[in-house]
Order: sequence, then structure tokens, then C-alpha cells
Amino acid sequence: MMAEVKLKFFGYLSDLSEGVPPLLTANTPTQIRNKLAIKFPKLASELHSPSILLAVNKVIVQWDEPLVAGDEVAFLPPVTGG
Repeated sequence: MMAEVKLKFFGYLSDLSEGVPPLLTANTPTQIRNKLAIKFPKLASELHSPSILLAVNKVIVQWDEPLVAGDEVAFLPPVTGG
């Protein structure tokens, strides 16, 4: 059974995620990326970058992390500072 999760995009990913629904059903973050590729190919392409970090409920995880209903999945681009 698929879990309904909340999506959050940060940095330049938030610009690319315009129009993405805030809730999506998926069992893993990889499934989220695959679903996004259908209507948001530019965003999905960026999510394939190895520099993108993924957090579930504010904990950095891998793309095959199992999801449960209500999880918050955040996509984090690299950050620079100075």
C-alpha cells in the first residue's frame, strides 16, 4: 500500500517544483522521483544529481528509504556560504 507523504523542496529546487502537489503517494523517495519525472522532467532530472540530499522527517536518508503515511520528504540542494 502506498503512503501519502508531504513534499518539500528547498533552494533552486523550490523554483523547479512550481505546480508539484504538496502530497504524493509513494513507498520510497525513488518512487517520488519517478512519479515527478512524468509531469516535471526538469525537476526529476535535477533530483538525480548526486549532490542532492534527501531528508525524511528531518533525517538524511537514502533514496530507497521506506516511507510511511504522514512522512515529510525534503529535497535539499547543495548550499554555499561565505
